[in-house]
Amino acid sequence: MHTLVLGGIRSGKTALAESLASDTSSPVVYLATATAGDDEMRARIQRHQQQRPSGWGLAEEPLALAQVLARQAKVEHPPCILIDCMSLWLSNLLHAGDEVFNREREAFLVQISHYPGELVIVSNEVGLGTIGMDPLTRRFADELGWLNQALAAVSDKVVMSVAGLPMTLKP
Repeated sequence: MHTLVLGGIRSGKTALAESLASDTSSPVVYLATATAGDDEMRARIQRHQQQRPSGWGLAEEPLALAQVLARQAKVEHPPCILIDCMSLWLSNLLHAGDEVFNREREAFLVQISHYPGELVIVSNEVGLGTIGMDPLTRRFADELGWLNQALAAVSDKVVMSVAGLPMTLKP
């Protein structure tokens, strides 16, 4: 089962994704895409780490998500992987340049379609807001919208979190 959890900022999407991952019978690996570029982000990351169950594994990878999935797919009993989150990953890719962006995005989409274990993927829904004032912001919103569509197409279940409440979009 592959599940995409969408939502806005502070919509409850990560808590929902963590609940879904906790409900699986598999061990869970939390795949974090964030980097701690400042004190506020370090505090956010630390808060997230303290809230997660102690038995969960952790993989931190800002760019090469496909490689993490490929490694985890080879273990005898692939774990449930909770990926948090696509918006930070996409931002990392955009700042890494077009070559890295194109290579890593394509490799990730291939890997998720072949991953034999459960996946819970968290992403921001940015398509409900205003149009960005600068080219990078507009590209980010466009790319995240297209990525979310691609993820929704290969996911068995898509849930949107609004004010902490899940709204099932698929099936």
